[in-house]
Amino acid sequence: MVRSFDGTAVDLDWLERLCATALWSPSAGNSAGVRMHTIGHELVPDYFEVATDEGWRTSARRARGLQRAGAVVLVTTRPQDYIARYTESDKAASGLDVEQAWPLPYWHTDAAMATMALLLLIEEDGLQATLWGNFRYGDEVLKWARVSDESLFGAVLVGRGDGNDAPSTSLQRRVPTRAQRVRRVAPSSS
Repeated sequence: MVRSFDGTAVDLDWLERLCATALWSPSAGNSAGVRMHTIGHELVPDYFEVATDEGWRTSARRARGLQRAGAVVLVTTRPQDYIARYTESDKAASGLDVEQAWPLPYWHTDAAMATMALLLLIEEDGLQATLWGNFRYGDEVLKWARVSDESLFGAVLVGRGDGNDAPSTSLQRRVPTRAQRVRRVAPSSS
């Protein structure tokens, strides 16, 4: 993921085609409860005004680079679409007709899959992006974007990287290798 952009505007027609393609990703019960809302270059400063606070904008080491994104995609979910789908006759036996019954809210899973697909499509088409998590100000962002009846999953910042990324301090953490995190399940010996 790129966290420092050069300010080049992103073509929204192109981006909206990629969003539509990314939404081919899996959807539990074909609930189709994930949405993507594009924000053009001219509105990126307004987005950051709502999505952040003055302290972050003036002191975070990545703030300036991120604020030069060429577009933003808000990824939202509609949990009510999943609940409604799982009350239909072919899914009713699942017992997932209320939000609290879902051991894992698949609207988050579906949003993550669509977001990953979008990130890969952007990269494949020659631009860069980063996932901007929904840690705070989500309700304000949705109100600003005039989105209702949806929950903000996160935002994808899109643009052309400028090569000035500040490396994440998380990269210094010692973690198991990728190979160490893969385990083959063997048949039990009874």
